[in-house]
Amino acid sequence: MTKMKDQPLIDELLKQELSALYRAEDRHYHNLAHIEAMLALAADHRALLSDPQAVEAAIWFHDAIYDSKAKDNEARSAALAAQKLASRTDPERLDRIGAMILATATHQVPRFHDDAATRDASLFLDMDLSILGAAPYAFDAYERAVRREYGWVEEPMWRAGRGAVLKDFLARPRIFHTEEFRQRFEPQARLNMARSLEALTAG
Repeated sequence: MTKMKDQPLIDELLKQELSALYRAEDRHYHNLAHIEAMLALAADHRALLSDPQAVEAAIWFHDAIYDSKAKDNEARSAALAAQKLASRTDPERLDRIGAMILATATHQVPRFHDDAATRDASLFLDMDLSILGAAPYAFDAYERAVRREYGWVEEPMWRAGRGAVLKDFLARPRIFHTEEFRQRFEPQARLNMARSLEALTAG
């Protein structure tokens, strides 16, 4: 078990394999730049993470499977992580990584008995949503990129669907789960999303 723990979860070969998936032409936001941005945030907050390697693995795999027409991307990405990482770590740790990936479907923190695992998952989910609290120009670029990924959706349907997503986030008492991310991103995230929702509603 010690040898397994010492072995890196994500080695260079696996990074190359996953990077190829993120470089697909139809990925305009859910691409390698998104993964790199999350990895940078994970590095910034490494001291707060109980299992930095598990969080790094969840980052690498969470959008590995991405099809804007599918509803099971998170489940398929978690399954890919389980397959690729099975020989590299123990089942309990693998389950935690899978639970973090699955949680990106709703951005609700998964229930763990371990407070440290819950904290890691909270930080991971906040990293994934940090773009919502980016500077307005970066948020607008993100919105345009996501729209391109859903280019097959007709405009009225897009406005209704995207509007519902933004309303759901704005209705939450807190968008971010951790105090660190709330202080840094929450005020700007609410301004960005309210502005976007207004534009969608105005047509």
